[in-house]
Amino acid sequence: MNSTGNSAVAGTVDAREAGFFGALAGDWWDPAGSSAMLHRINPLRLGYIRDAMIARGRDARARWLLDGMTALDVGCGAGLLTEPLARMGAAVTGIDAAAENVAAAAAHAAAGQLDIVYRTAPVEVLAREGAVFDLVTCMEVVEHVADRARFLASLRAVTAPGGLLVMSTPNRTPLSYATLIVGAERIMRTIPKGAHDWSKFVTPDELSAELTTAGFAVRGVSGMTWRPGSGFVLGSDTSVNYYLTAVPA
Repeated sequence: MNSTGNSAVAGTVDAREAGFFGALAGDWWDPAGSSAMLHRINPLRLGYIRDAMIARGRDARARWLLDGMTALDVGCGAGLLTEPLARMGAAVTGIDAAAENVAAAAAHAAAGQLDIVYRTAPVEVLAREGAVFDLVTCMEVVEHVADRARFLASLRAVTAPGGLLVMSTPNRTPLSYATLIVGAERIMRTIPKGAHDWSKFVTPDELSAELTTAGFAVRGVSGMTWRPGSGFVLGSDTSVNYYLTAVPA
């Protein structure tokens, strides 16, 4: 069983961005639809999270790697990452600024008999409530928020002592503009046109510094690139997109 809850959507939420992605809710789970790229990179995301949790002492042989843990998926969309976290054993909450996404996520989880709490709420609402989680994921979200400093401070507030934050976001480079804006959005149409504002992209150094200011200690940064014959891979090249782990300082 899963549940949904509504809170006032304000603060760090960019209403235009929320509306844009909410309009895509209907085919979020279609691997050939507007979220096809997310389906393709989701295994990489999960592998990165799994490796990060094993590095922090979780048993790689465990049937449910996240058993006994609480997790928060910030900007969950329709639940592409949220559901696997639940299947890995975590007690998961997913939040999104678009009510349409939350409704789609809750319906899909119910069909799969997954017990996930979904809420239409910005992360600062959970921070004000005093909620904390062992694992906080924030994938391809920070580049869409209206107030990055407040957003990161709220992420810190909901990350439990000893917990882990995992983020991914595009880098702000000429190559990311050429790849994501020109190539993926305008030419190949593998990402919905208008999904990104390149000026809101943040570099690894900028994000690391801002996370430090928010009270985190960054533990690792890995780049995500496309390799012919292998698909999406993680490595040292952060010029287009990157993943990051951080812990409360």
